[in-house]
Amino acid sequence: MSIRLYNTLTREKEEFKTHEEGKVSLYVCGPTVYDNAHIGHAMSSMVFDIIRRYLNYREYEVRHVMNYTDVDDKIIQRSLYEGVDPIELAERYINQYDQHIKDLNILPATVYPRVTTEMPNIITMISGLIEKDYAYEAGGDVYFRVLQDEDYGKLSRRKLEDMQSGDRIDIDERKESPMDFALWKSAKEGEPSWESPWGLGRPGWHIECSAMSLQHLGEQIDIHGGGNDLIFPHHENEIAQSESFSGKPFSTYWLHNGMVQLSGEKMSKSIGNLVTIGDFLEENDADVLRMMVLNTGYRSPLIYNSTVVEQSTKALERLKNGLRPAFETSAGADSGQLKSLEEQVSKTKEKFLAIMDDDFNSAGALGQLFDLVRMINQARDAGATADELSSGQNLLRELTGVFGLSLEKSATGQAEATPFIDLLIEVRKGLRVEKQWALSDLVRDQLKELGVLLEDNKDGTSWRWE
Repeated sequence: MSIRLYNTLTREKEEFKTHEEGKVSLYVCGPTVYDNAHIGHAMSSMVFDIIRRYLNYREYEVRHVMNYTDVDDKIIQRSLYEGVDPIELAERYINQYDQHIKDLNILPATVYPRVTTEMPNIITMISGLIEKDYAYEAGGDVYFRVLQDEDYGKLSRRKLEDMQSGDRIDIDERKESPMDFALWKSAKEGEPSWESPWGLGRPGWHIECSAMSLQHLGEQIDIHGGGNDLIFPHHENEIAQSESFSGKPFSTYWLHNGMVQLSGEKMSKSIGNLVTIGDFLEENDADVLRMMVLNTGYRSPLIYNSTVVEQSTKALERLKNGLRPAFETSAGADSGQLKSLEEQVSKTKEKFLAIMDDDFNSAGALGQLFDLVRMINQARDAGATADELSSGQNLLRELTGVFGLSLEKSATGQAEATPFIDLLIEVRKGLRVEKQWALSDLVRDQLKELGVLLEDNKDGTSWRWE
């Protein structure tokens, strides 16, 4: 089996082939750190965490670079508003995002470069573009010559003539063309700046990622990722800069995740309709957000509302149920039930791989895990012992681990609750003997609220997690 992924550059699914066998170079655009990060940032980080984990599972060695933009107009504006140093402001939010990465169980990137620590590399790249006649200096600023790049627009499928007539463009008489974009901005009073061949200044937004990718992954990379809102102009300009500088194709595959939507609109700081990562984690488990991402699929928009959160919470509980231990009184399931479980184990592994190989279809693969959980639960209810359940439960642990879900800790908590549930069932049994039906029903209903289902039969009362 081979992995096929959707490439934004070609608008087609393509077979995945890396520059170096068994190794993947992955660059993902990180946040601009000027405010509390929201769940849209978390979605992007989780998407590429899931992709990276799956590539690891398929025995690829992944070198993952995610940048922090710690010098930017928004950072400067926020620092002026708060009356703090812009570098200190950025450091505060970088530390916060680092903690979010841990809280969300996201694997740390191999490297986290920042604009402030990559300045020599950025200046070297700009100088090289000037030497190759792809860029020019104008009054302390440096601009990229868009018209010099013959295939500019190939990622976004935009034509230059349409962009010139249809887009709002800042008028700057120093530019040779209105479409030219800044690689270096001359210093303004009160702003952070660095020495350069063109005087004091700081980089434009787009050049930083090209320079960081070149420095840490080389001239050609396998995958470049980010939100689909970055396709134009950011990623388009990255391609123009990088390929003009090296003369080689920049990234083989371009992967873009969908946006989080609240009330049908893209979540955005600019319009204020956002949920911060901190706010979400105060009320929900990190795995709930991961389930939302998994069940959506990385290229689709993630619809966020209370109903979706509740559905994801229940779906997570269904997966946890698959790790419930066998009943203490279990004497073993019949051969037919055990054969069905083993067949499901084999089928789940095979289908999980096939579905994930098809453009990391996590929603489809998640469906296979629910089928496995259903068969594990049937075997447990049929009297399967711990040994008989082990093959199914071990595979469930393995594959949910590929997704970055942390079910084991939750399952341990469920196991610890068992003695208390058994005690409440005994209390309820006494209430039923005394015909205190209202109190008996109250115990049953309260347990159900906690996800515990009671089943009365001729032999007594059994229970299971919902």
